[in-house]
Amino acid sequence: MAAALTSITAATTAKAQDAQQFVAEAVKSELAADANDHSRWIYYETDSQPGNSVKQWVAETAAGNLKRVLVQNGQSVPEGEQRSRMSSFVTSSSDQAKQRKNGQHDDAQAAEMLKTLPRAFLWTKVSDENGETTLHFKPDPAFHAPNYEERVFAAMEGEMIVTDEQHRIARLKGTLIHDVKFLGGLLGYLNAGGTFDVKRSETGKGLWQITDTHIQAIA
Repeated sequence: MAAALTSITAATTAKAQDAQQFVAEAVKSELAADANDHSRWIYYETDSQPGNSVKQWVAETAAGNLKRVLVQNGQSVPEGEQRSRMSSFVTSSSDQAKQRKNGQHDDAQAAEMLKTLPRAFLWTKVSDENGETTLHFKPDPAFHAPNYEERVFAAMEGEMIVTDEQHRIARLKGTLIHDVKFLGGLLGYLNAGGTFDVKRSETGKGLWQITDTHIQAIA
């Protein structure tokens, strides 16, 4: 009986390590692809944030992302104002520098979150079909987040889908499974139940982009 239990425990541990390694390889692929991606895109996006929602065209350039806002907070932006805003950005080196700095910060934060995936969660493989592997993740009690962002991220439970051929992350979705308080609530808190769902697609040969994002916070 003891031998059987030992075998079951060993098999379970091996499967967990296999899933963890699979995730680590996916993260490695994403970081390498990001480092080698020098493409520029023009795309249409809908960006909804508390107090400000826009529908706009975005052109990626070396100087920054040039945005043509068509609709803001449900109101159409006159063409003259659209052109005025774009002209203001094109002629303002300070606005461009600020945007590049913010973009670099966001990229660095995203890279750190990616690196956190294999360490912050316990992973299990759910299915492997149609060229994709689905994995379930839940917080690892042994992980201690070094900052607020990773504290929130590490309080999630959900699923991730990885393509088998390219080893790229096609979808990541999760739910905040318990409240997260910052300094005991003095600096704010997030309630359990908040969700996120990020979908990514191959938009060019070997080039992957986020194509759909849904984030819902619970008040």
